[in-house]
Amino acid sequence: MAVVYKCRHCGHKIGELHQHVVDTSMLGFDQLTVKEKEEMIHYQDNGDILIQAICEDCEETLGRHPSYHELDFFIQ
Repeated sequence: MAVVYKCRHCGHKIGELHQHVVDTSMLGFDQLTVKEKEEMIHYQDNGDILIQAICEDCEETLGRHPSYHELDFFIQ
């Protein structure tokens, strides 16, 4: 099983953890609301967990262009 972090905007793979057992509280999942969990955490058929996050480049772009926060996707 792997925990894969991908950018929700550009699709870039941010990182990947390979663990047999994952303590979700160590990953901060317990700090998320139910809605945030539904939006960010996706369980794959192969047992992997896909986490939708934001990479540094997209975070920087959002900082320069705050109006992009209104969009679901700002990279075309």
